[in-house]
Amino acid sequence: MSRRFEIDAETLPDLAGMMLVTVEALKDLGGSATIQELDEKVIELEGVTEVEQAFTMPRDENRTRVNYYLAWARTYLKRGKALNNSSRGVWALTEGGSAITSVEETRAIYDQVALEERERARLKRLAAKGAKSSQASEIEMLAEDGPDDEEDWKSALLSVLGKMDPAAFERLAQRLLREAGFTKVEVRGKSGDGGIDGVGVLRVNLVSFQVYFQCKRWKGSVGSKEIRDFRGALQGRADKGLFITTGHFTSQASDEATRDGAIAIDLIDGDRLCDLLKENRLGVETEMIEKIQIKTSWFDGI
Repeated sequence: MSRRFEIDAETLPDLAGMMLVTVEALKDLGGSATIQELDEKVIELEGVTEVEQAFTMPRDENRTRVNYYLAWARTYLKRGKALNNSSRGVWALTEGGSAITSVEETRAIYDQVALEERERARLKRLAAKGAKSSQASEIEMLAEDGPDDEEDWKSALLSVLGKMDPAAFERLAQRLLREAGFTKVEVRGKSGDGGIDGVGVLRVNLVSFQVYFQCKRWKGSVGSKEIRDFRGALQGRADKGLFITTGHFTSQASDEATRDGAIAIDLIDGDRLCDLLKENRLGVETEMIEKIQIKTSWFDGI
């Protein structure tokens, strides 16, 4: 099967092709999927290599290009009423989306939404920047506005985490594991212990077991080699490992982490790390904004 889109470090991918493969991936997954499940299925269907999955956005090295543009593919499909998504991040095909079978249909959705977005972007930037080529304007539009399911606070948080000293980041991981219920969490620091950064004890009901962890600030994607290397350091020590990173894991890394017959390794990528820090209120606070509305009709009944 020929590839419907290409991912490289410079050019804008064919979003219409990505939209079609997104629809096909959802059909294969039963009509609904989480973002991670959907991205991994698209990557599997298209045979996207680990090298391609490691390419990052030019203005934000915490965002991989393939995941960023797949988020845009979902956004275009949603605005074209082919997909909808729940508050829990589950994406599903609509009746119209289930009927899509060709790239001509996804391109028609793309063209309509892109036209609306370009006009909106033109009105915002025309006075300051002047006219640009259509492709350049579109690339800037995507980079500036972000897709519907992207959360800007996570990009800001990952930027902060990326600037932390490695030892400080290890201490942050230690604190997070303690908040999550681990005890006896020890950071090994610069011990050179085969890639192991620390160890903790997790109790589950009546059973407790040691979990060795590796925590790395990472730009782009963590590949299967890093997972294999970490597993090698775990041999003879533990039945389970935990890999924490500010980056993303390639689909091959995810497969390697759960390979049959090998030590299981749980993965926490940058997106999940942000959620955990937020849930445990570690450097992230959520404010509830009070909104007051005056219901004039209520006073009419007095």
